[in-house]
Amino acid sequence: MMKTAGGGSIINFGSISWHALQGGMPAYTTAKAAVEGLTKGMARDLGADGIRVNCVIPGWIMTERQIKMWLTPEAEQNLMQVQCLKQKLTPADVARLVLWLAADDSRMCTAQLWVVDAGRM
Repeated sequence: MMKTAGGGSIINFGSISWHALQGGMPAYTTAKAAVEGLTKGMARDLGADGIRVNCVIPGWIMTERQIKMWLTPEAEQNLMQVQCLKQKLTPADVARLVLWLAADDSRMCTAQLWVVDAGRM
């Protein structure tokens, strides 16, 4: 449908987890690393049809579930030590980037990995 429409925007989601060397979830980190390769390959294959493909790589986003299950005082202290910007990331921080990538404002952006992590990587 995007090809017929003359173009479009595909936005994949990666993860900071494998970049940050997090362990204990090899299938997840492998899959998320593959998403970045998929993004690059799709961008190359679909670009001639005006279809842009990008990947958003979020840091630790403070959803209600994350706060309830994993955000301990120690984890928050560690996070603030490794991030350049000393604030918690929220879903809205990622949504703003996704909206920009979906819009024509980013019409010449493709095959890119967009990190929203407050400067953690």
